[in-house]
Amino acid sequence: MEFSQSDNNNLPLTKFESMLKTNHVLFFDSEEFENIIHHYLNQGKIALAKKAIKLGLQQHPSSINLKLFKVEIFIFENNLDDANALLNKLYQLEPHNEEIFIQKANILSKQDKHEKAIDVLKHTLSLTADVSDIYSLIGMEYLFIDAFEDAKTNFMKCLEQDIDDYSALYNVIYCFDYLEQHNEAIEYLNIFLDKNPYCEIAWHQLGKQYITSKKYKKALAAFDFAIISDDTFVGAYLERGKVLEKQRNYTEAIENYTITLTLDDPTSFALLRIGHCYEKLKNLDLALQYYYKTVHEDPLLDKGWIAITKFYKKQKNFQKALYYINKAINIDSENVNYWKLYAQINHRLNFFEEAECGYKRALELGNFEIDTWIARGDLLLKLGELKAAIFNFEQATEFYPEHAEIEYRLSGLFFTILEIDKGIFHLKNGLKYNREYSFILDELFPKLLDNIQVQRLLNSKS
Repeated sequence: MEFSQSDNNNLPLTKFESMLKTNHVLFFDSEEFENIIHHYLNQGKIALAKKAIKLGLQQHPSSINLKLFKVEIFIFENNLDDANALLNKLYQLEPHNEEIFIQKANILSKQDKHEKAIDVLKHTLSLTADVSDIYSLIGMEYLFIDAFEDAKTNFMKCLEQDIDDYSALYNVIYCFDYLEQHNEAIEYLNIFLDKNPYCEIAWHQLGKQYITSKKYKKALAAFDFAIISDDTFVGAYLERGKVLEKQRNYTEAIENYTITLTLDDPTSFALLRIGHCYEKLKNLDLALQYYYKTVHEDPLLDKGWIAITKFYKKQKNFQKALYYINKAINIDSENVNYWKLYAQINHRLNFFEEAECGYKRALELGNFEIDTWIARGDLLLKLGELKAAIFNFEQATEFYPEHAEIEYRLSGLFFTILEIDKGIFHLKNGLKYNREYSFILDELFPKLLDNIQVQRLLNSKS
């Protein structure tokens, strides 16, 4: 049992903590020690739990349950040999104690011996009346080895024993999702709801499965039933809002998102979605107001800063867009999306050096999209950094081999620095991959069109 703040159940805990402060040894029965230890473990107070176990075993040296708590501490601290040794001694005393086998399976799981852990847990089923927890543990072991069908079966068995085990229900749906068995998930949830028609969790999950299957009307109906089952269920309102957005019913979507703000602390997700809906409705003042609320609520949410930046970018207010993307970068300088936007905005403002720096940082952070390579290379060309531009495009070819746009650019650059053979080589590649992109030479290297070798290659049919 767990101690509460309001009743007399916490008297042993108060007495125990008073004893620790005074060093006066007081007597507790073994069940009181078990409750005290359980409380400390739930609170994550391992040092106090160990003290309680030590004192408990001094007063009750033959208590199997207290020794099992000692095993639990050994396992937590990864002292698996000591845990195994103590479990073997306990097995000699109580060979039918289910907790001994559960802890044995726990050790095997920590050793990545999941199949053996499953065998031990299956044996435990014959020792306990509470099989639901064991089926859950078996299901988790199957998840560790990616055996999702077997995991799903065992979590379903949990629900057969305890229809209110929502943790098992979530795990069943997780398995269905991983296996991409959305129709099967829908069928299972409908059968489950026939037995438990007021389970808001099941209605919510059914709605999400209908969204995946793009059955939006059925999804809305499922979320409606979730709300009927529990009209304070924030998740159902959020999902309902998302479906209404997909249907371009922005006004009703706003109503659903707004309800969540009254039921619980405001979430940055709901504030952001309200902002997007108002923007779709062309109510720009309210859209911006909710975007500001989003970043105020969660300054680390990149989608909020990106929404504000893109808002001003669409309005062609690039100075304000730059101001807000700079604020975002000051909060998180490792966000690749920020740097990409920073580069694009500086580019529009003709701040070419800053834009090039932004594209370079985006590449360093793993944004290897072709337009990033090309935008940076073209800026280096504009800045007269020809060798840096060549190096940029040569790096790009590692990700995009046989890409005509890159080859024409490399050709023009090599001709410009008078490395004619390389220029011819890349021009031939460009023509081979796609002749239609040869206009790149006219746009970026117009003087090259006067070159006889270039003219000859451009006019050739092969």
